[in-house]
Amino acid sequence: MLQFVSDTPVYYILLCIIAATFFSFLLYYRNKHNSELTTKTIALLSVFRFSAFLIVCLLLCNFLIKNTSNKTESPTILFAVDNSSSVLYGKDSLNNKRLIEEKIKNLNSGLAKSFNVKQMVFGSKTRFNDSLSFNDKETDLSELFSFIDVNFQNQNIGALVLLSDGIMNKGLNPVYSAEQLKFPIYSIAVGDTNENKDLLIYKINHNQIAYLGNKFAAEVVVNANKLVNEEATLSVYKNGIKKQEQKIKINSENYSKTFQFIFDADAPGIQKYEVTVSRLNNEISYSNNQQSFIVDVIDNREKILLLSNAPHPDIAAISESIENMKNYELVKDQTSLTQKTFKAYSLVIIHGYNALTDAKIMENCNNNNVPVFIINPLTSEGLPNIKINGSLNRYNDTEPTLNKSFSFFTISDELKSFIKQLPALKTFFGNYAVSNGSQVLLNQKIGMVETNDPIFYFNELNGLKNAVFIGDGIWRWKMRNYQENENFNAFNELISKTIQFLSIKGDKSFFRVYTNKIVNENEVIEFNAEVYNKSYELITDPEVSLTIKNKNNIAFSYYFSKINNSYRLNAGLLEPGEYTYEAKVKLDNSMLTKKGILMVKAIVSEQLNTIANHQLLNQLSNATNGKMFQLNNCERIIEEINNNEYIKPITYSENKTIELIELKWIFLVVLFLFTIEWLIRKFNGII
Repeated sequence: MLQFVSDTPVYYILLCIIAATFFSFLLYYRNKHNSELTTKTIALLSVFRFSAFLIVCLLLCNFLIKNTSNKTESPTILFAVDNSSSVLYGKDSLNNKRLIEEKIKNLNSGLAKSFNVKQMVFGSKTRFNDSLSFNDKETDLSELFSFIDVNFQNQNIGALVLLSDGIMNKGLNPVYSAEQLKFPIYSIAVGDTNENKDLLIYKINHNQIAYLGNKFAAEVVVNANKLVNEEATLSVYKNGIKKQEQKIKINSENYSKTFQFIFDADAPGIQKYEVTVSRLNNEISYSNNQQSFIVDVIDNREKILLLSNAPHPDIAAISESIENMKNYELVKDQTSLTQKTFKAYSLVIIHGYNALTDAKIMENCNNNNVPVFIINPLTSEGLPNIKINGSLNRYNDTEPTLNKSFSFFTISDELKSFIKQLPALKTFFGNYAVSNGSQVLLNQKIGMVETNDPIFYFNELNGLKNAVFIGDGIWRWKMRNYQENENFNAFNELISKTIQFLSIKGDKSFFRVYTNKIVNENEVIEFNAEVYNKSYELITDPEVSLTIKNKNNIAFSYYFSKINNSYRLNAGLLEPGEYTYEAKVKLDNSMLTKKGILMVKAIVSEQLNTIANHQLLNQLSNATNGKMFQLNNCERIIEEINNNEYIKPITYSENKTIELIELKWIFLVVLFLFTIEWLIRKFNGII
């Protein structure tokens, strides 16, 4: 139904008619040039001019056309099919697949006669799809309901037909989500609810990361059904070599036990372990008798060089603390004998530093961007980031006090308390001036006077770190720690926190590539890359390529996309297994490369629970006033839906309002009127 609407007063319309009449009369009845025209011609021209002018005036009155129409929306039936591998689990999977596909085809045909049918499949994720492969590795029912809520909001959904075995191994409990639906769920139950003989590895609990030289644990949960009094062997292999095994004695119908294994992280890199349980007779499947797990063993041991010019008790105290830190390797040498280049070291410690004889060591460290830790310097001259003006061979007996504003790292309350008990050291007498950028951890206390002169300070400038401990006799601190607490914990913390702060290095390479080392087979593999110029500014001018190779040396080539100031690559999904990758970029005529290893883990969730959960399907249907059917009589769903009085078309009114001036045909009418008028005037010679 069409309706004209305007907020313009009625008398405006009258004014438009008067104005159109006035100008038409003025042009054709008061104009002497029209004296030769016949009365009929003048009347016709007046009508054209009046009509065109009136339409233009009315358009200025902001007329609206309101169109009200009724539309009928037929109900939509959603058909969701479980595409996970557990649906076909069993000995007759091919026949089950054929039967399921046949039933789905019949249901779709029957429902399509009266309703709109939208089919989707779900498993790891939900998507619109008519083809079934039954190869999803996980089942997430809650994600199905979220997908429906997003894609079919405010639509006339009549019902959801859900074909599934009810097994879920991912996501939230779907019952609450189902209760929020405003339409019934008609479930089609498939799968086997019987418990069959089966021995399986249910779960492996382990750390993703271990450090080289440490031990790590793995817990293996073994389940067994209908195999009471049977015996089996649980074995763990690495690179085909059996590492450990444990015997299993099954003592119940529904057996479950956790077995613990301890392994040595004796090799760096990604290490893959295979866990198998021996096969027993008449098991329904042997595919769940083995699982693998992966541990990334990190070689985090950094090399530290300790240099000294003479034997000293400080050296023994510091060495013992560092050697107790498992992630560091200590190398000791004399300052006078070393010919090393220090690039291979994360930190160089110099005990008894002398600027006159050890200047080349400092220069070597600075050139190779290696941090330096100076302990008990022999002279007050030439120390980095500090000036000490004082008399030669004069010293103070100094106790340490903690500087509360120190922020390079934090220390425990135990160490804070320990610092108050420490004995005095010998420090240089003089005036101290610490450079900007330095932070003092321990200040000097001379007698009862607390000063701002440092005993222990740190500095970081342009990524290069160093520390100086001004004092002779740090070994006494270790002895005091044992005297008070019968351990060296506080002293070791002071040394370890210092070592960790100084030895941690930022990535200073011009080409960096980031990705997860371990991903699941259903996860998309993404790479991110950054390229820097010589000023360490992010650039995206050069092309970055990537090559991924599998264990058979088959290569897959990719190119990164440029996103803002970095690069990104979506490599998609890869089959389970071990892969190597190499990224390349050409920068300033040099080819930069980054190599790495990634492991794609197989997902075995669908093999762990193979007993169909029809109780869950029945619960979902009851919560929404639907019903559950077995596969052999699922055609009855068509009758149920057709007889459901709540599943019916919805008629609603739709109001559409447009401005009159938006109608193109009105412009054509006005143009037509003015054109005909002009042609008649031209024909009669009055133009």
